[in-house]
Amino acid sequence: MTVEPDVLTRIEGAVGRITLNRPGALHALTTGMCQAMIEALVAWRQDPAVTFVLIDHSGERGFCAGGDIRMLAKSGAGDGFAAREFFFTEYRLNHLIHEFPKPVMAIMDGVTMGGGVGLALPARYRVATERTTFAMPETGIGLFPDVGGGWHLPRLPGKSGLWLALTGARLKAADCELLGLATDYVLADQIEGLKAQIITDPDAVETHLTLLEADPGRPPLGLHRDEMDHLFAGDSVEAIFAALEADGGDWAKAQLEVLKTKSPQTLKVAFRQLSLGAQAQSFAENMEMEYRIGARVVGLYDFIEGVRAVILDKDNAPRWNPARLEGVSEAMLDEIFAPLPSAQGWRPLPLE
Repeated sequence: MTVEPDVLTRIEGAVGRITLNRPGALHALTTGMCQAMIEALVAWRQDPAVTFVLIDHSGERGFCAGGDIRMLAKSGAGDGFAAREFFFTEYRLNHLIHEFPKPVMAIMDGVTMGGGVGLALPARYRVATERTTFAMPETGIGLFPDVGGGWHLPRLPGKSGLWLALTGARLKAADCELLGLATDYVLADQIEGLKAQIITDPDAVETHLTLLEADPGRPPLGLHRDEMDHLFAGDSVEAIFAALEADGGDWAKAQLEVLKTKSPQTLKVAFRQLSLGAQAQSFAENMEMEYRIGARVVGLYDFIEGVRAVILDKDNAPRWNPARLEGVSEAMLDEIFAPLPSAQGWRPLPLE
């Protein structure tokens, strides 16, 4: 029996097509998958026959659930080499898509989380469907919203990106359009038709999308945008907790209860990450910072414990250490964010 690769890459007409093909794992990314996508994109970057890139997935369960978390935790509990290799490669892929000189479309049909967000957000066209569930849930497993989260999230409207990073909230298509995470909404049963039209005439992509554009309905998040911008405007995670406690409204209480389940260390890492990412002058600068964080966080207790509680044992009762925000010192954060030796740092692929 022939075993298909985890990523299918080919040229159809003038379209370079990448199909994630690991449905049993919700297309969770591996180092090999990232390498395969990089090889295809590098080849297409200079190929005049390719004018458009389409990223989609096989099956119906989701676009991409993230990275291979089990591998990262196993590596982090050891020497961390495989985890660092994965981050190094994945972040190069994220940067390559972000800087790609030809239009890229990501079909965010179904679960789009973590590493899937890293593939989708740098794309010019981000198509959601009624099956889309978008999230950056990393604070719940002691990780952090990486794959460019430090760049993309603080550039969303108001404090919505920080709210997403800290709470790990899951959004459907209407909210994705509201925040600019999705550029278009097409019904799932129309997606294959959209792909066929793009392959036939990629230059008319705007027309194809306009003709197939559907109505995702009213975004539930629209009711809470003002609250979000006000309550998440503090200059520290502690200030945000205090604002939510003082507000006492139903929405504020719900956010506070969610935040109390997250790793205090990771909440503070994400807060600093987005603060620094907002000041970054380039996507590459942000990714270099995120690699420093990732190279260290995978070996820390909270990540190993978070994966145990959520992914392995599934008891959803992680025992964070430190257990409270006040236990996470600035010195601890400084160690996580400190520069790596130059030979160990991240750098992008040369862009020609």
